[in-house]
Amino acid sequence: MRKHPIAASATLALLISLVTACGGTPSASSSPGSTCVNASSPHHAYVVVQHAASSAAVQRCVGFSGDTIDGQALMDQSKIEYQTQTFSFGKAVCQVDNEPAQYSKCFADSGPNWTLFVDSGGAWTVAQTGYAQVTLHDKDALGWRYTAEASPAPPPLPKA
Repeated sequence: MRKHPIAASATLALLISLVTACGGTPSASSSPGSTCVNASSPHHAYVVVQHAASSAAVQRCVGFSGDTIDGQALMDQSKIEYQTQTFSFGKAVCQVDNEPAQYSKCFADSGPNWTLFVDSGGAWTVAQTGYAQVTLHDKDALGWRYTAEASPAPPPLPKA
C-alpha cells in the first residue's frame, strides 16, 4: 500500500514532533504559579498538556537558576508523569499524564498521537526536534496535545 506524499509528510512531521516524551495521571487544570516547582528560582518555564478525551489542560511551572533549561529536565522536574520509547532516532512520546491509559505501540497507526509545541515569546510553534533537544529560556514553554488531527491546534498558552 502506497502512502500519498502529503500523508507521508504529515506522518514525518508527526514523528518529528513526537520524538522524546512524557506521561502520567490526568489532573485538574491549574495555574503554573500555584504548582511551580522551585518557585524561588529566578527563571521559570512551563509545561502545558492538552488532553483529547476530556479536553482538560494541565499546566505546570518549573523554576531554574541557569540561563536555560532543556526539555528533558523541564519534563522531569514538572512532576508530570510521562512514558517514552527509544527508537533509532531517539525517544518518542507514548503517553503523557496517563493518556492514553494503555498503549501497545508508541505511534498509533490510526487515532491520536502526541504533538509537541514550543512557546517562545507568547506564540506556539510545532517542535522541529524532540523534547529533550529543546532549549527553553525564562517564560518559555513546552506544550503537548493529544490528537488525531494532521495539523493540530496548540494547547492553551501557559498562564503566568
